[in-house]
Amino acid sequence: MDLLQRLFKIENGLLVRLFQDSFRKQFKWYALAMVGMVVTAGMTASTAYIMREIVNGVVVDRDVLKTMGVAGAVALIFVVKGASTYLQTVFLSRAGNRIIADNQREVFDRIIRSDLTFIQSRATSDLLLRVTHAAQAARSVIDTIVLSFVRDSLTIVGLVIVMIIQQPLLSTVALVLGPLALVGTRLLISRVRKIMEMEMASLGEIIRVVQEATTGFRIVKSYGLEPVLTRDMDRSITAVEKRANAITRIEAATSPMMETLAGIAIAGAIALSAIAVIQNGNTPGELVSFMTALLLTYEPAKRLARMRVQIEANMVGVRMLFEILDHPIELKEAPDAVDLPAGPGFIRLEKVGFAYRGGPAILKDLDISFEPGKVTALVGPSGAGKSTIINLVMRLYDPDSGRLTVDGHDIAKVTFKSLRRRISYVGQDPFLFAGTIRHNIALGDEAASEEQIVEAAKAASAHGFIMSLPNGYDTDVGENGRNLSGGQKQRITVARAFLRNSEILILDEATSSLDSESEAGIRTAIEQLAHGRTTITIAHRLSTVARADHIVVIENGRVVEQGPPSELLRTDGAYRRLYTYQLLPDAGPVANLTGVAGT
Repeated sequence: MDLLQRLFKIENGLLVRLFQDSFRKQFKWYALAMVGMVVTAGMTASTAYIMREIVNGVVVDRDVLKTMGVAGAVALIFVVKGASTYLQTVFLSRAGNRIIADNQREVFDRIIRSDLTFIQSRATSDLLLRVTHAAQAARSVIDTIVLSFVRDSLTIVGLVIVMIIQQPLLSTVALVLGPLALVGTRLLISRVRKIMEMEMASLGEIIRVVQEATTGFRIVKSYGLEPVLTRDMDRSITAVEKRANAITRIEAATSPMMETLAGIAIAGAIALSAIAVIQNGNTPGELVSFMTALLLTYEPAKRLARMRVQIEANMVGVRMLFEILDHPIELKEAPDAVDLPAGPGFIRLEKVGFAYRGGPAILKDLDISFEPGKVTALVGPSGAGKSTIINLVMRLYDPDSGRLTVDGHDIAKVTFKSLRRRISYVGQDPFLFAGTIRHNIALGDEAASEEQIVEAAKAASAHGFIMSLPNGYDTDVGENGRNLSGGQKQRITVARAFLRNSEILILDEATSSLDSESEAGIRTAIEQLAHGRTTITIAHRLSTVARADHIVVIENGRVVEQGPPSELLRTDGAYRRLYTYQLLPDAGPVANLTGVAGT
């Protein structure tokens, strides 16, 4: 590995690490492939060597029996070479495909285990590129090196031995000219890395534009944005095309050098052959064997000359791969984490402080209690920290200071699985996974029976519309539920939460994206879902939290007011002002809400 490191000058030990991580794990398959390569290289050299016997047996000796024996040997050489080539291809592909699969699993595992900050800080297109192209690049680098150092190098060595045996003088000419091609190739390398980095960026742009065009299709159509996205896509595709052509030109530039040097070598061999055969008494078979070996050397030598260019082009993807794999997992389970015991679901935030990485404090010494069996509503202006609180409860982040407990247990000391099994979540944008309605509801509890799934759907007032669909519970929801309406999707997410049957329920503006009629229907289902559970709800529309047991008003990361809604409306505080502005905008900030407060 140190030899490879010095030879290719790959910084930060990436090449060594790639071989240690990937090649070592698949060594068995690579070893079998290399056995096939050794045999293939030997048969290629034998092909050149046996040309002497063919020519001398037919042209010089005119020996039919000897020629027949040579013909049989030729057939055997090609049968063995074909079998070994097949085996090396199969084993090499098996190893390479496993490397791709393993790297894709590792990258996805790293992504799925990361915290919310990591996901929000990276474009989806960038992550997709790393899962696909970067994993493929790792395989390509190893394959290039293995094929070049084993198959091509051994083939050249075998052929050079044949050349030296047959014509030592002519071999000297070829061996002097050959290495000059490698010197020329080095001059082309410096441009490859920068071009590939720009190409990767352009590929990411292509993925981004496709995502925006599909997920924002209604906006694209309603605002007539087709020309804008078409222009963006055309610019990105053109950039990828230009850089791909540039890489091709660089790789192709090695061919003229090899062609020129090969032509000079062959011309010199032909010129010197007169001396070798006519004056020195060498046989024609020796000359033909030498020329065959020289010509067969051309292709593997050309591949060796291009090897560095190909490796450098793919190392950009390898760097992208390791950037993800090396990103630290900041949200970790404690080494001695235990399962969260069963309990009523009493949640307590004690002196909690939190700030996003490198940003100002979002929460400051926050003390809040969420009592079992009650609905607690978090209200306040945008950016006050409401969503951050529920993210901390679900442990998508860890607080910078203070602690968060469930039934007296610090959630930083319990397992992720046991904590999240106690929580059901219904968000503002109802998210459905690819598959059927049944599949999406059953994600609440994968062990649930068909009867339990149906009961959950009935509780969510979803059973009726589901049965009206042609395929009922087997209806394909489409990508992110595009085959269903917003209200239908939200009912399925509520059914999922019913099936989960957790003690803690988190509602993040669960009805804000719905029309009034859909909201009224789903609100009834949600009220039934919240009954008897520790429920935390966020809503900008205060009408949706009017029946909450407890209101907590958050401003600038602090609790400025809390209590039952009826009590808060009797005082001239933050909640009353918000209520006035939203529900009685013409009444002014000092409206008489005595009658409202009693409702």
